[in-house]
Amino acid sequence: MKNSDHSKIYRVLALRITLAVVVIAGIFATISLVTQRGELESTLGDLVRIRVHTLNGQLLPLLDTPGDLDPEKVQAKLENFASDGGASLYIHGKAIVARIYDENSQEIADLSDASYPRLELVESVMDAGQHLPPAPDGFRTTVSLEGTPYVGVAVPLLNSNKEMVAHVEVVFSLSPSAAAKLKRNMLRTVFYVIAIVLVTALVIYPIIRGLLAQLIRYSDELLEANLETMLALGGAIAKRDSDTDAHNYRVSIYSVRLAEEVGLSDNQIQSLIKGALLHDVGKVGIRDDILLKPGKLDEQEFEVMKTHVKHGIDITSRAKWLSDGQSVVGGHHEKFDGSGYPGGQAGEAIPILARIFAIADVFDALTSKRPYKEPFSLDKTMLILEDSRGSHFDPDLLDAFTRIAAKLYKTYSGEENELSREHLGTIMTHYFH
Repeated sequence: MKNSDHSKIYRVLALRITLAVVVIAGIFATISLVTQRGELESTLGDLVRIRVHTLNGQLLPLLDTPGDLDPEKVQAKLENFASDGGASLYIHGKAIVARIYDENSQEIADLSDASYPRLELVESVMDAGQHLPPAPDGFRTTVSLEGTPYVGVAVPLLNSNKEMVAHVEVVFSLSPSAAAKLKRNMLRTVFYVIAIVLVTALVIYPIIRGLLAQLIRYSDELLEANLETMLALGGAIAKRDSDTDAHNYRVSIYSVRLAEEVGLSDNQIQSLIKGALLHDVGKVGIRDDILLKPGKLDEQEFEVMKTHVKHGIDITSRAKWLSDGQSVVGGHHEKFDGSGYPGGQAGEAIPILARIFAIADVFDALTSKRPYKEPFSLDKTMLILEDSRGSHFDPDLLDAFTRIAAKLYKTYSGEENELSREHLGTIMTHYFH
């Protein structure tokens, strides 16, 4: 794998760890805010219940009186309670509105802080409420109005028989000092979380990077082993067939250059290289008397020879890493007009990788020396290919190959191993790494 690719992986790792720090800090900040606000509200609720218990004692004679509560007497008791310090029920906030409702949720007493600038807003929210009787232990809730947090508390008022006769609702505005304390605590928690996560990340990053580098190295070594095995296997078959593996190198290069010319993707070219190197791997299953026969094969022998395609598919199907090369292994003897084998496919029904390889294979066969012939010139070779336009070869692909054929012929025609092997190695490094 290239160093630039390594650097990219490490950058992504660092970015993801940084993102994790931000996300974790955000989560814990939210949890901290909710927890601390809940604790503040809980404390407030407890203090309110204590004060309301005192109010409950002062109202007890009225609460024990049969019939409906007298609003005037309840109002007087509430005002007396407030003048005695009851209106400031919480040292970290301010009681804005206190209202008492009877058992039918009808308001019977009201006390509010006229000096509070948002009094009308708070009262409008309370007026819009349903004022249902609270649970026996009361309830509390928090709302934000125009950016200011408010805590509402509802506590039941009980008679001597512990029966709920009425309930009181109080709305508080948190004091600036309480809100600032809440914010400081939240920021402190966020700072601690970021510091802890960051230190942890700094400690584990080198470990993760080292493990990742080791994994990359193992992956590279495994890939190299696979490529070397593929080259060795394809070369062994080529040597058995023609006493040289140069054909495999050249035909793979020709196929790749044609694929590049027509704009195939990197993944398709990877599959093409595998198929090109192993296109004749099935010949390992052909008897020597047929495979190495110097003369022309008779009809029966040719039928046996054609089975090398099936053998090739069987062999490559046993290795998942090689299976994507089967379009070439299984289709490199198909012809554009449908007269090829083994499936008699025609036109675009033939995989494009097989159509590309067919041109490269014949081009190399014509321009190479064989025991039965000398290499053909470029002009003669191209005439022969042109004669098979539309019958053996895809016309569009043949046009594309014509544009690059002269350069390929000049570079590789007659070359026996070293240059073609080196160039193929460079191509494989580019596409597989």
